[in-house]
Amino acid sequence: MRVTGLAVAVAAALLASPPVPATGATAAAPLPCPRPAPPAPGPTPPVTPSPDPVQRAVGGARLATSGLVVPPGVAAPPKVAATSWLVADLDSGEVLGGCGPHEYATPASVQKLLLAATMLPRLDPADIVTVTAGDLDIEPGSSAVGLVEGGRYRVETLWLGLLLRSGNEVANALARLGGGADGLAGGLRAMNEQARLLGAYQTHAATASGLDGPGQFTSAYDLALITRACFADARFRRYVATRKATIPAQPRQRTKGFTIDNDNQLLYHYPGALGGKTGYTDLARHTYVGAAQRGGRRLVVTLLGADVIDQRGWQQGAALLDWGFTLPRDASVGVLVRPGAATASVPPTSAAPLALPGGASGAEASDRRAFTGPLRSASLLGLAAGLTLLTVGLLGRRRSLRTARTGNPSRTG
Repeated sequence: MRVTGLAVAVAAALLASPPVPATGATAAAPLPCPRPAPPAPGPTPPVTPSPDPVQRAVGGARLATSGLVVPPGVAAPPKVAATSWLVADLDSGEVLGGCGPHEYATPASVQKLLLAATMLPRLDPADIVTVTAGDLDIEPGSSAVGLVEGGRYRVETLWLGLLLRSGNEVANALARLGGGADGLAGGLRAMNEQARLLGAYQTHAATASGLDGPGQFTSAYDLALITRACFADARFRRYVATRKATIPAQPRQRTKGFTIDNDNQLLYHYPGALGGKTGYTDLARHTYVGAAQRGGRRLVVTLLGADVIDQRGWQQGAALLDWGFTLPRDASVGVLVRPGAATASVPPTSAAPLALPGGASGAEASDRRAFTGPLRSASLLGLAAGLTLLTVGLLGRRRSLRTARTGNPSRTG
């Protein structure tokens, strides 16, 4: 009885003992993102889906954090008043750092980049199209270029109105034109299909313009994927870098032509600026995407849920771009996956992350936990089974000796 009790006690203690971390692994909480104290009241949190661990692993294991992720041994990034952000290399796809890169947020007008990534290949820039009353049905007071019902404009003019002045009526028109027989609804469906193709699984468009709608969300990582797809198009690069454009007169509507300026101040104040997109709603707060080139490198920055405390959205983006350009070229915490390759890049939960598209790897030394945890449990179960067999063997020997002396097996109890 004493031997049996000892075996059971040892086995129970082993199985109940806390796991021993693998070499290099830590159980520490995510590092907080450097962020100034927000003004009161803070941003209104959007209603978002529950975090999906598979989606959060797209691009590499280190990106699956709500906190700060930067390469080891680099200078800390600047403080920005955004709830999430990411800096990445537009060419190599390497992610240089971020804060909650896969956290859900509301996009506001940076949603128009998904519209561009979807519709640029579908629409001929030389086509002349007519603006409808439905296109002009936008939220009163929201951003608009000033198109008129019945006005006839080149598609290229619409793109300039979208990317320079964030025209919501232009977004409706482009989505309708690219949506085929289903019009605007078809355009929205195409946008969401494009997001999935790009691997932007945490993005869903409810409006073409980015005006708040039910079930509309994105992430800093997804925005970087979308922006990279946009910059792969030469027309987009030209449109988004344009500082001034002319909206032509509409004689039938008796409206004069006028000039519009680009709202993105990065173009005017940041050397090497390539363009980007601004956004704001009461729910989303300030959102921003910007890209710049320096020393042969092209970087992109995405910010969501930012407040204007001492810097505007583009200035916060510029500060993060400055930080990114100081990092060595081989610095990386993850990768922007290639279109269509996101599913293959997500590692099985029971194995170490696989090599990811773009030449980067999502594997981390700390990911040995995924293997050592099950291995340790199996070892403990084996040890417990071995102790049990040893106990049975000892008890059998005792019974044999007692039977030899008395002729009857003893009862346990």
